Amino acid sequence: MTDAHALTLFNSLTRQLEPFQPVHEGEARVYSCGPTVYNYPHIGNMRAYVFADILGRTLSHKGYRLTHVINITDVGHLTDDADAGEDKMEKMAAEKAQSIWDIARHYTEAYWADIAALNIRQPAQWSVATEYVPQMIEFAKQIADKHCYEIDSGLYFDVSTVADYGRLARAVTEEGEGRIEAVDGKRNAADFAIWRKTPAGEKRQMEWDSPWGPGAPGWHLECSVMSGKLLGFPFDIHTGGIDHREIHHPNEIAQNQAFCCTNGLDIPANSGARVWMHNNFLVERSGKMSKSSGEFLRLQLLIDRGYHPLAYRMMCLQAHYRSELEFSWDGLGAALTRLKRMIMAAERLADVEAGAPSHPKLAAMIETFEKAMSEDLNTPVALTALEDVLAAKKVDPAAKRAVVEAMDAVLGLGLFGTSRADLRLRPKNAVISEAEIEAALAARKKARAAKDFAASDTLRDELAAKGVEAMDGDPLGWEWKLG
Repeated sequence: MTDAHALTLFNSLTRQLEPFQPVHEGEARVYSCGPTVYNYPHIGNMRAYVFADILGRTLSHKGYRLTHVINITDVGHLTDDADAGEDKMEKMAAEKAQSIWDIARHYTEAYWADIAALNIRQPAQWSVATEYVPQMIEFAKQIADKHCYEIDSGLYFDVSTVADYGRLARAVTEEGEGRIEAVDGKRNAADFAIWRKTPAGEKRQMEWDSPWGPGAPGWHLECSVMSGKLLGFPFDIHTGGIDHREIHHPNEIAQNQAFCCTNGLDIPANSGARVWMHNNFLVERSGKMSKSSGEFLRLQLLIDRGYHPLAYRMMCLQAHYRSELEFSWDGLGAALTRLKRMIMAAERLADVEAGAPSHPKLAAMIETFEKAMSEDLNTPVALTALEDVLAAKKVDPAAKRAVVEAMDAVLGLGLFGTSRADLRLRPKNAVISEAEIEAALAARKKARAAKDFAASDTLRDELAAKGVEAMDGDPLGWEWKLG
């Protein structure tokens, strides 16, 4: 497929669409804020990585040499961006009676499993915060004299020392102020910790010696140091959830300005990245998204209920990344059905060898797809274009396969690596085997054909008692689901 469309992306810093102009010709350097590994990520967290994956796949599709870095925060993240209160990592280690290092390892591996399940490509590098603490101390030392001050609880960044603090957030909102806890000795409410001292008489599991005493780096410092070290300032794109736009990313920007001795943010590159991109929230009305709710919505819960994880990826792609996305089980089921239809259509091309992706009938669909992805990653429109290709009649199968492969390489739905059987709803707690279900359904079909409806109803009721809903007349040919 050829693409004549220039890529435009929405820059949160300027609040407008801008043509992508790489810092280094032919390259794209991207940094994504990763998880704090004190608990399992919920599906709202994972939307950010589906978005970043789509961005990376699109940049690769456009021919850029992509360097994508995602960090792992395994130290020092306090609750709600605060500079006081409980450390999430230390708190979970205490609750589980495990070492903080074991906690970090367990939840990092769980996060990586979710990354793989959602068909998210591996970044060029996972940057682990604890491996960069010496560099964080050196970074802090370089900016301390001009931009920081020391109080009993640690080294703090004075936001009045940089131009345009908070421009990314656009305003100091009541919500933003509410997420900043008062700390004795702070000059300004928005000042934030660069280094948090271990309180006198305490010993943390994760602490390091520094010019300001033993302690740990501030959360914001970690991302500035790792992005700068691995990608160089300025780099191309910094991504994260929209919740980072209010405090975490403005604080990163302030540190980057201080370190690079740059001036105001009228020049976006002064922020450390040319473009800042944020995905919107996943909204779930029952309140089960929050990790404080106990059994919150994590990807494994969807899998345990029988949903293939790619159904959630499909659900994410059905909404533009800058739009709120409401989660519901019905919505997830609809996304699964849509994915099934696409995979059934792709299966008809399973034995076809991809050829030249040129065909007059496909040209308009390719144009729609390329235009959609070039205009700020419009995945809802791109999905429709892919469906149109799959449904196209009287088209050379080799050309069709090539176009589907190219589009799927951008959207990452795994159409040729997933089967209909993989998508069958099968909850973890099912007490009946698929062979038993198939046998009962075959017997029921035979009874219905013989007009023995009493036997048919008995078989249906027996299946229902075991959690199987017979789905008569399903146009997709999926005759049952486990409920």
